[in-house]
Amino acid sequence: MTTARLVMTVAMLAVVLGCSSAGGEAAASCAGVVTYENRDYLPTQDEDFTVGERLGTARIPECDDTPNDPDVAVPEGTTNAYLVEGRVPAEAIAVGDSPVSARLVEIR
Repeated sequence: MTTARLVMTVAMLAVVLGCSSAGGEAAASCAGVVTYENRDYLPTQDEDFTVGERLGTARIPECDDTPNDPDVAVPEGTTNAYLVEGRVPAEAIAVGDSPVSARLVEIR
């Protein structure tokens, strides 16, 4: 499975399963987080963007939002980071194995 697909799968699982603390409040999720130049980005549903030039490598931090279900944990990894036309990297980037498969992530 490609890194981008793995991240997308975990992000979707987090949405479907939800994350809550013992008090029933929403807990912060690490699913889908990508780090580039010491900034954390989260996936968006926006599909209307144009991928620009490759910026470098983004890091996918290890994530285990569901410690009781080891099959859902995401190991640390890397993926390509791309410029998003009309946006600055401090605001949004695209990440994926290629420009065609890249998805938009925004600063959180």
